[in-house]
Amino acid sequence: MRASKFSASLAVIALLAGCGGGGGGGGNTGNVPTPTPSSTTAQCSLSAQQDFVRNTLETNYLFPELLDLSVNKASYSDLQSYIDALVAPARAQQRDRFFSYATSIAEETAFQNSGASAGFGFRLRYDTDNRRLFVIETFEGTAALAGNVDRGTEIVGIGTTAANIVSVNSIFASGGAAAVSEALGPSTAGTTRVLRIIDQTGATRDVSLTKTDYALDPVSDRYGARIINDGGKQVGYINLRTFSVASAETDLNNAFAQFRAAGVTELIIDLRYNGGGLIRIAERFADLLGRNLSGQVFEQITFRPSRAADNSVYRFAPNGNSIAPTKIAFITSRSSASASELLINGIKPYVRDIALIGDNTFGKPVGQEAFDLAACDLRFRAVTLEVRNSENFGGYYAGLAPFVPTTCRAADTLNAQLGDPRETQISVALDFLAGRSCTPITTGTGTAAVRDSGLLLPSVGDRTATQHEVPGAY
Repeated sequence: MRASKFSASLAVIALLAGCGGGGGGGGNTGNVPTPTPSSTTAQCSLSAQQDFVRNTLETNYLFPELLDLSVNKASYSDLQSYIDALVAPARAQQRDRFFSYATSIAEETAFQNSGASAGFGFRLRYDTDNRRLFVIETFEGTAALAGNVDRGTEIVGIGTTAANIVSVNSIFASGGAAAVSEALGPSTAGTTRVLRIIDQTGATRDVSLTKTDYALDPVSDRYGARIINDGGKQVGYINLRTFSVASAETDLNNAFAQFRAAGVTELIIDLRYNGGGLIRIAERFADLLGRNLSGQVFEQITFRPSRAADNSVYRFAPNGNSIAPTKIAFITSRSSASASELLINGIKPYVRDIALIGDNTFGKPVGQEAFDLAACDLRFRAVTLEVRNSENFGGYYAGLAPFVPTTCRAADTLNAQLGDPRETQISVALDFLAGRSCTPITTGTGTAAVRDSGLLLPSVGDRTATQHEVPGAY
């Protein structure tokens, strides 16, 4: 239910993640023909693409006063560097932390329509201080899972063959996280690496993995949705990997149908690695939490004054699977951004007994639109909108923890599979739901509150659409 003439085009708007200086994604879920780029044409020259980006920002950017229009495009040899220079004043004020970026129309459309991607099929987190690399999640139907490389595995060496494996410690020492990312190879099907791992059992072994095409399931069939029996109380657990894949709507509906049938009123919503995605999926998620909230305001979306006619309001529209939760534990981290934060902020005025479990969120109360130069397979994602809840609260650039009534610090220890009640953060979430005490999350202010998420990411200009949408994916 949207009280705005903007409803027809809002599906092409996404809230995107910004983990570790990067961005997650979202956008048009319709059928976009695969363009044939031609960089030799005048339309697709770097200069022409730079002009397209600049004109888009001048007309649509949410913070026009924070654009540096004095930069000389001739000083930049790639498009992303030019974008970064244009929005540098906004970044200095923590308003656009690499949220405006260029990507591929074809790649993004394929991912949003079916979760299509190419890679080993896992998500990685690094520890810079100790020069270590861990698998925090493995996706179904992938080379990694077939090789029994799952959550909790440590990668200790990387090579193109078993004969030239280099220790991760050495790679970190030589070039930091960027060098580790590069060592894993390009995100193209057929890329092979030999990984020396310490697996979930503690055994050290070498495994040869080849990047393949796979489809990401937004809610894992292994652990993504379940009902936990906590001392006789039925607790619903849902882990959403991304808001950016269209099938997330079906997955969420199926999970909540189970919750409603079981009479669930207390929930654990696990968004610890979820960098965001499509606003419309966040709205569908909210509808499933709003059984008794029909017609109440979930979110308000506003643009720059020159685009005030595009401002809109979304009101809860529950369906037959919706429940009326009394308590919600949101598991979050510095990787929880954008649409994840939109969901929490939007439900907060209505479900007062909520908590953040884990760590503070990233802090991204703004979203992007897609602007396409189709002949060049160029999609420019530019920050154009901000989101607020029914109480007109937004602007949480330092994260949501200071504004949520209860927070509980809990480390992501990798001690058990996601969805397992023995897993540390889920265990603390169950403590909150049971009324037991916890240690609050401590937060800073300003730039001090903005920390690296620890998810491994290529540089912004080198990320695939999937890596924008699912931070840490390789």
